[in-house]
Amino acid sequence: MVLQVKEPTIPITEIEQSAFCQTEDELKTKTLEEEFSAGVRWQKLPISYLRKTPEELDDRILYARAKLGDQLVVLGHHYQRNAIIRFADYRGDSFKLSQLAASQDRAEYIVFCGVHFMAETADILSARHQQVILPNLTAGCSMADMAHVDDVLDCWEELEEALDGYGGITPITYMNSTAAIKALCGRNEGIVCTSSNARATFEWAFERSERVLFLPDQHLGRNTAVQLGVGLDEMVVWNPFKPLGGHTPDELRRARVVLWQGHCSVHTRFTVEQIERARSSVPGVNVMVHPECTLDVVQAADVNGSTELITRTISDAPAGSAWAVGTEVSLVNRIAQQNPDKTVFCLDSVVCPCSTMYRIHPAYLSWVLDGLNEGVVVNRISVDERTAGEARVALDRMLSIT
Repeated sequence: MVLQVKEPTIPITEIEQSAFCQTEDELKTKTLEEEFSAGVRWQKLPISYLRKTPEELDDRILYARAKLGDQLVVLGHHYQRNAIIRFADYRGDSFKLSQLAASQDRAEYIVFCGVHFMAETADILSARHQQVILPNLTAGCSMADMAHVDDVLDCWEELEEALDGYGGITPITYMNSTAAIKALCGRNEGIVCTSSNARATFEWAFERSERVLFLPDQHLGRNTAVQLGVGLDEMVVWNPFKPLGGHTPDELRRARVVLWQGHCSVHTRFTVEQIERARSSVPGVNVMVHPECTLDVVQAADVNGSTELITRTISDAPAGSAWAVGTEVSLVNRIAQQNPDKTVFCLDSVVCPCSTMYRIHPAYLSWVLDGLNEGVVVNRISVDERTAGEARVALDRMLSIT
């Protein structure tokens, strides 16, 4: 095995994450021409869409949707802005939405208002006659971008060689990963997980081998392993830019969990200091965070869980209760609007939406729907049959244990 030192790179999606941060309480949709001033990549589209007001776009989207009828289903991820969510037939997290899309047999077009890996999963799970569309091709995911398939293939090869005869390792990939990574897990006896079933997939994996490779989010992996009693001294972080991830063969053989060096740009903004400020300013507040947050934040919170759990828990909470939430601000604001009898606020006082989710502007939704009405499919996301088949194996394993 030839070990090479790679040049460290930061995904551009990570660099762009703070582009939409502001101190105002409400994120207001502007014309796309105005939003183009943010320092991020945008997919080009006809200039007429750039200058339409939000109100004009609303009317145009409603008209286009009505013409398409049952041919169309629009999916809206929880982190989308309200100006998009209002047009969604279904709302939820990425896997829930992909499953719902697959159940819509009459819909020929699935417009996924989310990010690239989500549209890939929808294409893997949907029927052959259905076409999945992502309104803006620059809507990626910094976490998924931190696990490039070539780097993961190198990692897997090095791990197999270093651990040969030492009990093996099972790969688990978080849903927030590319189809190629899911396929790698599918063909290597691995599995996919969501934030709500990560523990169950770890237990499944440990029944099959002595170790787990978890990617791409080190924090969800670490938090899950700690829940299962795995010590921090039994975990290592794999740095894809160093030989053997920065470890010796003996260190890898002693590890029970190998964590890929990736993270969520949104959830790593939350801190223990923010939690302490929330408890000081709102006595009796309940603190709930997403498990993509760092370990110290998760342990300082009262509850941690998926976006679905966060939404359901606050909805079911008694009137008058107070909630400080550590997850994407668009979702937190929506939960607050839906629960006016409770106090709900984001832990981070600076309003920072997911910069890639926020790129699904109504102008892009209007553009793709107009195209469909003219018989033109733009921004179709299509996963090749081999990759889709191998990825589906890993997804089916997950479904079999939940």
